[in-house]
Amino acid sequence: MASLVPCPNCGRRPKEEFTIKGAALSRPGADADSENWFDYVYLRDNPRGAYEEYWHHTSGCRRWLVVMRDTLTHEVAACRDATDGSRSERRK
Repeated sequence: MASLVPCPNCGRRPKEEFTIKGAALSRPGADADSENWFDYVYLRDNPRGAYEEYWHHTSGCRRWLVVMRDTLTHEVAACRDATDGSRSERRK
């Protein structure tokens, strides 16, 4: 059975409709020094377990999403619209 991603706009959709774009990191402020910007642009953690990533629903609502995915099992635990500042909604 295909993995389904709980898109907050379209409902549960096949993972093949999405494009993973990378880690959902907090952007440094405009007054941040060059070291903070270097870290933000070039350095990434490679965690085992829960990790938030930006996904684009390419074949659906075309919205940017923040997906909580387990990097070990690839199970999607939560998903929210990237413009929504609230915490991720757990998959039911």
